[in-house]
Amino acid sequence: MSNTKQKADAVICGAGISGISAAYHLAVKQGMGNVVLVDPREPMTLTSDKSTECYRNWWPGPGDAMVRLMNHSIDLLEELANESNNYFGLNRRGYVFLTSREERVEEYRQSAELISGLGAGDLRIHEDVATSQYLPPLAEAYQGQPTGADLVVDPAIIQQTFPFITDKAIAMLHTRRCGWLSAQQLGTYLLDRAREAGVTLVRAQVADINVEVGRVAGVSLDNGGEITTSNFINCAGPYLNQVSQMLGVDLPVYNELHAKIALKDYLGVVPGGVPLMLWDDPVHLLWSEEERQELAADPEMRWLLDEFPSGVHFKPEGAGDSPMLLALWTYDVHEQEPVWPPSFDPMYPEIVLRGLVHLVPGLEAYIGRMRKPNLDGGYYCKTRENRPLIGPTSVEGAYVFGAVSGFGIMSAMAGGELLAQHVVGAELPEYADAFRLSRYEDPEYLALLAKIDATSGQL
Repeated sequence: MSNTKQKADAVICGAGISGISAAYHLAVKQGMGNVVLVDPREPMTLTSDKSTECYRNWWPGPGDAMVRLMNHSIDLLEELANESNNYFGLNRRGYVFLTSREERVEEYRQSAELISGLGAGDLRIHEDVATSQYLPPLAEAYQGQPTGADLVVDPAIIQQTFPFITDKAIAMLHTRRCGWLSAQQLGTYLLDRAREAGVTLVRAQVADINVEVGRVAGVSLDNGGEITTSNFINCAGPYLNQVSQMLGVDLPVYNELHAKIALKDYLGVVPGGVPLMLWDDPVHLLWSEEERQELAADPEMRWLLDEFPSGVHFKPEGAGDSPMLLALWTYDVHEQEPVWPPSFDPMYPEIVLRGLVHLVPGLEAYIGRMRKPNLDGGYYCKTRENRPLIGPTSVEGAYVFGAVSGFGIMSAMAGGELLAQHVVGAELPEYADAFRLSRYEDPEYLALLAKIDATSGQL
């Protein structure tokens, strides 16, 4: 496309899952005839392919906007799964949160009642193995499965259902309209459908955005190409603000680098078909006495003896009888500018494994014998309150769909639909205002931000 000019009804910057979904909804669902996706990389290769590929409708407040957005996004995912013979492998195994602390039981109950009340589904409490009607998850099903959540406070039920879990667990919260899918297959399916509807993909980088009299007029590319358009959609992921600044718009976003490991469970410690499982207690890493003495003597390594936060978790990775486990732990993140490719702490796999043994004691067998794990990850582009930005900016014809943090895959369908509704002037859902950039001009919203935990929506 070098040194060429063309016209488009809309130009989308970024061919990750957000940009692809926006293109799909504009072209396939709204009938926009000439949509151009612009990205210098192959689709789904910046952060979308670093995803844990999970989804959930279990979101805290304030308000019900996130629950409603995710419920609708999951509705749309299930519709796609039905029409495609589940091309992207959607399941609904759920998320399982476990604790050994008595005080967490009542906290689970209270938070679950609140989130259930926001529309995430009914809460069922199981207090006795003899009378419980708790239903274990089915590995591959996504239809006809429970919604809401099951709070299990009888350890016997936990051990009966998940015997490989530590016997220290006294309570389990199993959130049910949650699971995972193949992000790459979902992106491929949406992009194929979008291309059939006329969407084109241009391998280039947006170099400048042309604005005339306060309105988008076109886009210049780094290969010399120019695209005349009245609609520009910023789906640039971790580069969201850099692209927005071409418009003179500064977005209230920042980036964190999150890592994950793929560990081969060649001893078969974890059975197949289990949900995503999370240990919800702070822990100290498992070290031998000799190792503890060595670490204590080294000022640069002594931090490994400190208490680590709760949240180490894993899920099975791959289809069928795959022995792979995907494990994550957000114990040390900070704001940073995106650098590609990113680099990770080489100690991360060892730390995650030594944390996971508190949840799955059998994984201790891999300490010192872990076959080289795959370590990678990507950037979470976030707002302070961990809510996405979806809708128009202050420049007419310029839109944003981003700041999707660690929930890009799960929000993609409803977010892409909402973005397309903004662009074509369609009727908007009631939750639309919660994700507009203009929310930061509302004094009541700003006052609310000062009171809430900025990580309250973060797994």
